[in-house]
Order: sequence, then C-alpha cells, then structure tokens
Amino acid sequence: MSGTGIPAGGDAAAEARLRRWRMVLGGDGDGTGCVLSGRDVGMDAALSALYGADGAPKGGGQRSGGLGGSAPHVARWLGDIRTYFPGSVVQIMQRDAIERLGLSALLLEPEMLEAVEPDVHLVGTLLSLNKAMPETTRETARAVVRKVVEQLEKRLASRTRATLTGALDRSARTRRPRHADIDWERTIRANLKNYLPQYKTVVPERLVGYGRAAQAVKKEVVLCIDQSGSMAASVVYASVFGAVLASMRAIATRLVVFDTAVVDLTDQLDDPVDVLFGTQLGGGTDINRALAYCQSKITRPADTVVVLISDLYEGGIRNEMLGRVAAMKASGVEFVTLLALSDEGAPAYDREHAAALAALGAPAFACTPDLFPEVMAAALEKRPLPVP
Repeated sequence: MSGTGIPAGGDAAAEARLRRWRMVLGGDGDGTGCVLSGRDVGMDAALSALYGADGAPKGGGQRSGGLGGSAPHVARWLGDIRTYFPGSVVQIMQRDAIERLGLSALLLEPEMLEAVEPDVHLVGTLLSLNKAMPETTRETARAVVRKVVEQLEKRLASRTRATLTGALDRSARTRRPRHADIDWERTIRANLKNYLPQYKTVVPERLVGYGRAAQAVKKEVVLCIDQSGSMAASVVYASVFGAVLASMRAIATRLVVFDTAVVDLTDQLDDPVDVLFGTQLGGGTDINRALAYCQSKITRPADTVVVLISDLYEGGIRNEMLGRVAAMKASGVEFVTLLALSDEGAPAYDREHAAALAALGAPAFACTPDLFPEVMAAALEKRPLPVP
C-alpha cells in the first residue's frame, strides 16, 4: 500500500473498500489515508450532520456537525440525502435523525413535511404528534399519511381480497346446493371420473356449490388494536387492512383501538387516513377493557374472528383478560393474537401473557403484512394458523 492509502497498482475494488471505510469512520484521522472528492464530499457531509452531530469524532477523526434546530437547514439536509442515497437508506436516516437528534417538533412545520420521504415509521411519528399539530400543518401531514396509505393499499389490497375471497368460498361450500347456487366449474372438476365418452358428458354424482348466504355477510372480523407508542407501525398496517376488509361485502368488519380507553373507529373504515388520525399513540394499556367491549359486540360467535394486535403489556386485570379470551373461544370465536403487524419482527412483549394465551389455544406471534392475508384465511376457515 502506498503512502496515500490507495493500493499500488490502482486496484479499483480495494480503493472502493477504502472509500467505504472512510465514509464509515469519518474524519481525516481515520487511518485509511483516503481523501474524498466530488460527490463523496457531499455524502460525507450528510452523514456527518447526522451521525457526528454530537461533536464527538468517530474513529479519532474530525467528523462533527449537526442539524441544529433550523427547519430550513434540516429541509436542505433531507434534500441532500435523497440526492445521494436510495429511498430505503433515506428512510433509515430520517428515522435515525428523528430518534437521535429529537427532530420531532420540526415535523410540525409544513416545509419539513414536504421534504421528507414518506414511510410507515414517519406516519407513526406524525400520529404521535397529532394532538400538538397546528392547523397549518395538518393538511400537509394528511397528504403525507395518505401517500403512504395508498402505497400500502396498492401493495396489499389485491392479494388480501383474493386470498380471503377464496377462504370465504371454501368455508361456505356445501354438497347439497340449490340449483341456483351450484358452482358448475368445481362440480365438473370433482366429477371428471364420471365422464361418459359415448355421451360426451359428465355425470355429476356430487354437487359443489354455495349456501344461500353466498352474497350476504358470511363472517365478522373484529380488529382490536393496541395504540401504545411501541405499536405505531402495527396501527398503520392494521388500519389499511381494516379498510380492505371493510370493502368486502361478505365480511362485517369492526375496528377498535385502545390504550386505557376504548375507541370504536368502525364508522371511519371507508378511509384509513381518518382512522389513523382518530388514534392517539402513547398512553397506558387496558387489554381487558378493550376485549370486554369487543366481546359485547359479538352476535355470531361461530362466524367471528377477533384479532388482538398488542405487545400484551397489560395494565388492566390480567385474569379477567385471559378469562374473556377463554370465554370467546369456548363460544366458537376464532381468536388471533399478533404481537406486531409490521415488517420489523416481534417487539418487546409480555412473555408470561403470551404463554398464557398459547395455553388457551391462542398462540401469540408477530406477523408481517405479507403473511396477514394467510393468517386471516386460516382463521376464517378454522384451520391451524400459519405461525412463522
């Protein structure tokens, strides 16, 4: 290696590695001997403003900086990182900036919101600031939230409807259908062994069809969502799924959010953005009270699925909570416990409560948004859940 830190012979791969280490370590005293130029200087400055913001140099170098409290300064920085880094990296850096540097208050300014890269975590932050948000910022915030919701609906809605429609069809199928309710395609497929070549026809020994309730409500789904601060991403995804389920005629959907109080947002399910702005992230947790409310709304237990989305840190009466779950299951309700509905995996959760629910036949597990349609399909059909 030469005195400049760049390998003799100009090995491009080794030089690229040095550049990356220089970016990671930050500062001229990092030991790489690599001098940045051009676009790399701007990238390094953007990284320094965030990860060297406390003035403590990394790796013995001179990295320092900070975003300060100036909204225009932060807005310029947000523009810079979108120029230098891909969207997935930008979202991580935005999240780090909010958490490390306490920039939440600046998100209450419209020019800041217009500069950010919208994602689920940003929506969670905005919802936690909802009550403090001035009117001048509220419409911009709603536009940011709507953009994320529309992206999620585009990603999740079609597959969810297709998966659940199939599950509803299978759960409603009957072998003694009325003539108008015969599913001829499935009937023919089920009777191919009875094909008579001489008549070029199939003798339908077994009819397959749907009951008279095919166009009516077949199942009821209750989404009971913990809106404590740690559940922010789950609240966002659950609201989107709630709107998708509510759009299906065969499913009667109820959406309930809770902390120490219980709020029924079912009448807002036609617009998940309204649902999200109806939540109040943070506060305590009373799962027992929420389940009591949900239990009071169940009229067809054998056709009802209750989905509790919570980290199970109960501030209410533990034994009553477990008793309610046991009572619902005994009445025929399918009970699903999700520790999280997000891409991040399981958060910290109350393991004792999770074990107690599992003992009641309601295993608690984290679920990704992509797996949720399969979990719901299994619950609707009363078959084992696809626990990851």
